[in-house]
Amino acid sequence: MAKSTTAPNSLLRSIPSVDQLVRTETAQRLRSSIGAKRLTAMSRTVVADIRALVRSGGPIAGKSLDQHTSETILKEAERKLEEGSERDRSTSITRLINATGVVLHTNLGRAPLSTEALEAIKNASRYCNLEYDVFSGSRGRRGARVESLLAQLTAAEDALVVNNCASAALLILTVLAKDGETIVSRGELVEIGGDFRIPDVMSTSGTRMVEVGTTNRTHLEDYRRAISHETRLLMRVHPSNYRIVGFATSPDLSELVHLAREVKLPLYEDAGSGQINDLSCYGVSDEYTVRQLVDAGADVISFSGDKLLGSTQAGLIVGKTSIVDRLRKHPLYRALRSDKLRLAALESALEAYHREVEQTLPVIRMLSLTNDEISERAQRLIKQVKTKEDDGLKISITDSESAIGGGAGPTSKLKTAVIAVAHAVLSADEIERHLRLSKPPIIARISEGQVLVDLRTVFEDEEQHVIESLNKLTQSVGSSPKPE
Repeated sequence: MAKSTTAPNSLLRSIPSVDQLVRTETAQRLRSSIGAKRLTAMSRTVVADIRALVRSGGPIAGKSLDQHTSETILKEAERKLEEGSERDRSTSITRLINATGVVLHTNLGRAPLSTEALEAIKNASRYCNLEYDVFSGSRGRRGARVESLLAQLTAAEDALVVNNCASAALLILTVLAKDGETIVSRGELVEIGGDFRIPDVMSTSGTRMVEVGTTNRTHLEDYRRAISHETRLLMRVHPSNYRIVGFATSPDLSELVHLAREVKLPLYEDAGSGQINDLSCYGVSDEYTVRQLVDAGADVISFSGDKLLGSTQAGLIVGKTSIVDRLRKHPLYRALRSDKLRLAALESALEAYHREVEQTLPVIRMLSLTNDEISERAQRLIKQVKTKEDDGLKISITDSESAIGGGAGPTSKLKTAVIAVAHAVLSADEIERHLRLSKPPIIARISEGQVLVDLRTVFEDEEQHVIESLNKLTQSVGSSPKPE
């Protein structure tokens, strides 16, 4: 007992000060990349962590306290400082390679931007005509051209852009239904990524949610019976990343439009995925185009800019001029409006649709790739991976399925050919980790003990990085002990 008490007390005096740690060779090497202030803050955290470990009497770096000296404690502090710096860098926004085959991967930034969009952002990154009319020399309206392009593309009377789809829903519900009731089907009360729930947004907007029907079956009469003098809005919600199949039914949009006209209430469609052109030829099913929703008579529609539309994060609103005008004039709009870089990227994407060159948008191009095209790319790639018969590494091509992602077309099946990587000694987790810690990181998926690399979501100019990472894997495997 005395020994376990004495060891911590003696080592407490050996713990380096923050100043001592900052002056080490390791810290000075890190200083140029993280800055003096952050270095000091991280050093303070490391010293506090080591002090807590010593006081607890537990082992440090796998050794008991009585095996440590001031030198080994300082060395451990330097190691922790470097490890903390590496972990911190890994959380910064950085480029990576999406080899998962999930086209709209929410965790990986959803829709990648086109070359034209990047150029548009670059042009807008300095001073630009965000709210200035160059022709007249007077003040202009923010996003006017984007809204005009969007309205023309969808055949809507007017359009508005805010910073994301949740913002669009919040603005619409606040303006049209605050202090009143909004009727929505129970089967549409979705929760999507990041704990975003439709009921929570409705509550925040100040409207009172009235649920009708059941999870799997809602009838037009359910809406009709729920309408009261407090009702301000009828709402229909895109089911996002799930579908109810089997014994299920819900009213068609045309039926709800007819009811809304009859009772003189606006109908709001939260469309989610934002499909501009019909993509069923690429395997995208269960998704309406925005124009179909406009033509069907929805009064106001919101959808995302960074899903099937293929641009940057934004909440896009189209609908009747009388409604869009109210949204634009509401004070909440100013808090939710888009910045110049987002508008520049959106304008570029919308122009691509107007010029009928939407294949320049990476999302559309990736969705259009056939199984044969991806298989040919995969075959060319694996020919450049240097494998030997005795290194235990197995690389092959197998059929699989890609996913759209982003809550769009969850029942859609995109046939693909994937590169399957396995090894006699290394586990799939170890191979995945090797790819993930490459520079740039390569994010793949694991299935049935193999790591799968889907080139559908890998840009052609990124293939060389995949080849180099796999070649480094074979090199590291070559020096590993072989199974008996």
